[in-house]
Amino acid sequence: MLAMNDAAQAPCVLIVDDDPEIRAGLVEVFQRAGFAAHSAGDVPSMEKALAAKGADLIVLDLMMPGEDGLSACKRLSGKGGPPIIMLSALGDDADRIVGLEIGADDYLPKPCNPRELVARARAVLRRGRDTDRASADAVRFAGFRMDIARRELIDPDDVVIPLSAGEFRLLRAFVERPQRVLSREQLLDFAFDNDGDVFDRAVDVQVSRLRRKLERPGAPEIIRTVRGEGYLFAVKPSA
Repeated sequence: MLAMNDAAQAPCVLIVDDDPEIRAGLVEVFQRAGFAAHSAGDVPSMEKALAAKGADLIVLDLMMPGEDGLSACKRLSGKGGPPIIMLSALGDDADRIVGLEIGADDYLPKPCNPRELVARARAVLRRGRDTDRASADAVRFAGFRMDIARRELIDPDDVVIPLSAGEFRLLRAFVERPQRVLSREQLLDFAFDNDGDVFDRAVDVQVSRLRRKLERPGAPEIIRTVRGEGYLFAVKPSA
């Protein structure tokens, strides 16, 4: 659920962490940076805060009592919820890949530089605004329909396929450049603005997630891997 902010209002960030000192510190950091910010200490409190106040962005801790951040992130991204930056004391590449794979838009290890976190938040929100300004035309390919304005993907059976913000940007990059090989570096530029610490393996993870959502029994492969070069969107979209 997004906060109902117009252009004159500050974007709203929801901090979700079981440590009250971290919550208070990050709320202060974002407020000083010009954001509106509120917080929650666990996933049930996060759900209540979203219902009451909404959020344009969630900063979500991985390790929490009860339902953890990974489970909450997967559920929210599957419902088309607000973009998510995940924070975790588990900071190696494998943990980052897991976070991105289940739908996080960015991932930072703890402790993180507050200025970097704010910069990442601005980048994630900027990408969302760029997508929202896109044309309202629907794009069709292989029986699917992609509604750019609504950020929806509808399959050939007229079922909406949930996409995370990263998956939507990646699919848009492909449909705008069909039937040509795109390198990982190009996809980083087109879909992720090459912001922060997004890396080649993260592109592979997002492509794998998107490819699974486009698979249909007996249908030709839509996204092909071109060994040593990158990926190819193999079908030609139409209006």
